[in-house]
Amino acid sequence: MGFYQFKKTQRIPSTLDEVWDFISSPGNLKRITPEHMGFDITSGDLPGKMYPGMIIAYKVSPVAGIKMTWVTEITHVREKEYFVDEQRIGPYKMWHHEHRIEAVEGGVLMTDLVSYKPPLGFLGSIANALFIRRQLEEIFDFRVQALEKIFGAWNR
Repeated sequence: MGFYQFKKTQRIPSTLDEVWDFISSPGNLKRITPEHMGFDITSGDLPGKMYPGMIIAYKVSPVAGIKMTWVTEITHVREKEYFVDEQRIGPYKMWHHEHRIEAVEGGVLMTDLVSYKPPLGFLGSIANALFIRRQLEEIFDFRVQALEKIFGAWNR
């Protein structure tokens, strides 16, 4: 039974305040998720900012267009530094996603660290090797592109 971590970093040419305002707003999640994932927030009347204990329910189609419910809890928030979402109901046996931002010269460094455990033991490990890991990479590559459209590309 495998346990995996996935890390993605991105430099964003913006201010800490602007990036935090964007990423800490649940309503912006759909804007940075690939359309083919069929991502829809089903929680009603979400506030504009995340807070510890917040429960967010979604419908998502991670495999073969099959809709499933995914429920996460925002377990930790440190204003303008990081927040953590953990799966309560969904496709993974365990999911812990840390979103961290820090000011750097010229903008903000954003780091996503996802720790996860697929379901189904040995079969989940095979699924991770065959498609889960690749799908996570594609989702976070999409997020890089989406955030570049919103905030601009980092001048390298």
